[in-house]
Amino acid sequence: MYARANDAEALALAHEHWPGPLTLVAALREDSSIASLVTAGLPTIAIRVPAHRAIRALMHAVDRPLAAPSANASGSISPTRAGHVLRSLGGRIPLVIDDGPCPGGLESTIVAESGGKLRLLRRGPVEIAGAEQSEAGKIEAPGQMASHYAPAKPLRLGATHASDDEYLIGFGAIAGDSSLSPSSDLVEAASRLFDLLHEADCSAKPKIAVAPVPGEGLGAAINDRLERAAAPRQ
Repeated sequence: MYARANDAEALALAHEHWPGPLTLVAALREDSSIASLVTAGLPTIAIRVPAHRAIRALMHAVDRPLAAPSANASGSISPTRAGHVLRSLGGRIPLVIDDGPCPGGLESTIVAESGGKLRLLRRGPVEIAGAEQSEAGKIEAPGQMASHYAPAKPLRLGATHASDDEYLIGFGAIAGDSSLSPSSDLVEAASRLFDLLHEADCSAKPKIAVAPVPGEGLGAAINDRLERAAAPRQ
């Protein structure tokens, strides 16, 4: 083990949600051999056991833990397809393993364990009851920057209709040029969110608008991504 995971609650979360979209941030063991490049020189390490069959097959093939950044340029729209990765990193990486689109769409929930308490660093598919919201303005994990997941075009939220120069991503009764979910299904909306942001960013329209998405449950994570995508560039 590379981390000191002594907290029973954090270990319970790992047993309950791994493999799956949950990342746990824990204190790094003093005798760990992990390179500081992997932890950005921090005394903590983020660990995840993914469920996707392609990465699990790769991990079994190499028979060791893997350290990797996100498969997109920092701050840009997250990829959910191989084509998205090539759009962002084409020419800078030697290959892409294409096993189809990511079924969940959103990145993992990130939770930090410290002092026997759990702190929510990034909302995601896994809801953690009782986790405290991380301190505003303190960057400890990917996705905490005010501006993140951003398309190249300006993004307007809460749109019930589109202007002539906007590509409208709809939801529910608001149809738009495309829709996160015509049936108002938040799971479907999460799985389609980044795919449609890529689609809108590649459209002929110079701006993007997104219909309102309810904020409860998985909608909180969807709105978190949209608010950061719409925030002014830093």
